[in-house]
Amino acid sequence: MNSSTDLSSRLQTAIGLAQNVQQHPEAHEAFQNVLTELETQSPEAAVLLAQLWQEYISSKRSSLFWEQLSEVEKNLSDRLSESHMQLKQNYLRLMQEQ
Repeated sequence: MNSSTDLSSRLQTAIGLAQNVQQHPEAHEAFQNVLTELETQSPEAAVLLAQLWQEYISSKRSSLFWEQLSEVEKNLSDRLSESHMQLKQNYLRLMQEQ
């Protein structure tokens, strides 16, 4: 296995780990190993790859934040709908009693 293929597979491993925010420390460590080796081969490429990695990790965290916010909004909307239906039923019962 040549060096570039090895770097590529290790980078894929780091990216795979980064899919889960709880595994970001392990992903960062795996990426640092790739970056250290790449710095000896091509310092310019290493700088660019480091910037891309930071953007990738930021986008993953941002995505998780927005997913969680969306879930909170959905739960709130569901509760408001349930409350609205309950109020409507109570109102209809009240009108029938009169």
